[in-house]
Amino acid sequence: MSDTLVAMGVAACATVMIVWLRYLLVSGFFAFVTRRKRPGLYDRMAVQIRMEIMWSTLSAVIYGLPAGVVLWLWASGTGSAIYLDAAEYPWWWLVAAPIVYLLIHDAWFYWSHRLMHVPAVYRACHYVHHRSHPPTAWAAMSFHWTEALSGAWLIPVLALFIPIHVGALGFVMAVMTLFGVTNHMGWEIWPRWMVHGRLGGLIITATHHDNHHRKNKGNYGLYFRFWDRLCGTDVGFSRFGADRPDRRRHEGRGTGPGTSGHVAVDDNDRRAAQ
Repeated sequence: MSDTLVAMGVAACATVMIVWLRYLLVSGFFAFVTRRKRPGLYDRMAVQIRMEIMWSTLSAVIYGLPAGVVLWLWASGTGSAIYLDAAEYPWWWLVAAPIVYLLIHDAWFYWSHRLMHVPAVYRACHYVHHRSHPPTAWAAMSFHWTEALSGAWLIPVLALFIPIHVGALGFVMAVMTLFGVTNHMGWEIWPRWMVHGRLGGLIITATHHDNHHRKNKGNYGLYFRFWDRLCGTDVGFSRFGADRPDRRRHEGRGTGPGTSGHVAVDDNDRRAAQ
């Protein structure tokens, strides 16, 4: 029993390191892209970025531990729904499983995110994520530890009960990472024809999620706009600063080309969960 717990603990710790390094590498890469494509956008934001990295590091621990336990269960053959042989299930399930995972994750995220904007819950935990004004590529995992707990368990639990190929699970994690980082960059990385075309009417990009950070309400989804549209919480696209108030009072940042005009923290907190 003690050997099993040690092995499980080692796997969990290793997964924490993997999640943390993935965060640093992916967020670091897109922060570098931002520096090249939008020079000055993150100027005078060192304090905020350090805060984002601090909270994201804690979130990496919280997300990594349950994932590590489930991966250990799979590797030891003692109880997970992850499989390695693609022939074990019909070929169509190889494609369908990640879609099912993403749809379930998106539904959970939407409704838990709406709950986070109930004023008492917002003040207790979600305010941490909304301290990013504007969000940066480092903000994707910048959560209070209680908010991280609300999301860290879902994919590991799904992997205990819903069969998924290990490669398809990797695809789900890649999509989750890509959406999380690119939707918080403070600018739109995807082409205009995609964002404002039919695909942009279905999936969420930075232009959509940025409006959530600006208005502090609406646009609660993660991958798809379905729930926002069904529930009347889709507040449309951000204009990335075209109609935003002066933010010079927040951490001494200017309003030139390196800014995107998000409202200061106190103003956003007072408008939480409207």
